[in-house]
Amino acid sequence: MEFELRSDFIPLCDLLKYCGVTETGGMAKQLVAAGMVFVDGEVELRKTAKIRAGQVVSGEGFSIDVR
Repeated sequence: MEFELRSDFIPLCDLLKYCGVTETGGMAKQLVAAGMVFVDGEVELRKTAKIRAGQVVSGEGFSIDVR
């Protein structure tokens, strides 16, 4: 899926919640803490990592192209 960024960046957990990967921010934080989220192919453990346009956030069953 694609996500249209409306500012300089979006925190990783917010992106996961807004795109429907998780139902809540708390669930998004647990997913990140478990090492199940990748940013540009590398494991990302920072829950509030700044995701910017051009990055790809992925995991089991999802891939988000940030524009």
